[in-house]
Amino acid sequence: MTVYIKSYNKRFISVIKGDDFSEFNVNISENNNKPQIVLKNVNTIYEGERYPTLFDINLKINQGEFIFIIGPNGSGKTTLLETILGILPLERGMVEINGESVLRNGSKIRKNIGYVIQGIEFDPQTPFLVKTAAMVSRSGRNGLLKRNKKGDRAIAKLCLDVLRNKHETEDYWDRPIGKLSGGMIQKVMLANALAAEPDILLLDEPFANLDIKARHSIFKLLVKLNQIAKITIICVSHEAVIPKEVNRLIIIQKGRIILDEKREIAINSEKFRAYSNYMANY
Repeated sequence: MTVYIKSYNKRFISVIKGDDFSEFNVNISENNNKPQIVLKNVNTIYEGERYPTLFDINLKINQGEFIFIIGPNGSGKTTLLETILGILPLERGMVEINGESVLRNGSKIRKNIGYVIQGIEFDPQTPFLVKTAAMVSRSGRNGLLKRNKKGDRAIAKLCLDVLRNKHETEDYWDRPIGKLSGGMIQKVMLANALAAEPDILLLDEPFANLDIKARHSIFKLLVKLNQIAKITIICVSHEAVIPKEVNRLIIIQKGRIILDEKREIAINSEKFRAYSNYMANY
């Protein structure tokens, strides 16, 4: 039986399914120079704290960019993602996505954003099944009061299948999520972020708990989603190895952006070399 799939981005579905991209006449070197995410004079402060965590953040991110954010632990990398999402209060400044205020229109804007949280864990007794966890963002994209259809479940299943190890006979779809390994939970969280067919992906240490083969496979998928489906990807990492497919590198230190350059310029800078030496001796 053919299942009708309502897609928000045909290129996204094509990448997930591994289809031929020729029908789209894709020029992967082509990027839109239209600011999609804008932060202006932003200070972010956690509730109950006296002092901001982020200071004087001015940032413009264009649609279709692939950005790595690196920095020492506690430097503010995760806080920057949460600020872009609009889930943290601002002491001052403004955050806009596609010209709309995240603070005023956050619920609407977040429907189009996929977010992978760092280091999420589930108690082994957690009753939720993998298929439930993988569908959360799809429900948010469609509207919480709308019932998911077979096509929505099909997309979430496609997203999980493209991430999991194809040599494993079990597909995990009907298993309790708390019974899975850390690596498999990470794949479920990635599948959930993808299931919404987001315009923007915010990834906080997305390769944690994954083996080398899985990291390479998932990164290749992210590159295709960025280049073919034009999804803007912002990836937080502690690694000092910056893949050539990344357009831009941002370094955060003590809540401030100390470097924001194209990859080729950034990796030859003194600040990047200093960070690399720091990580090598950490």
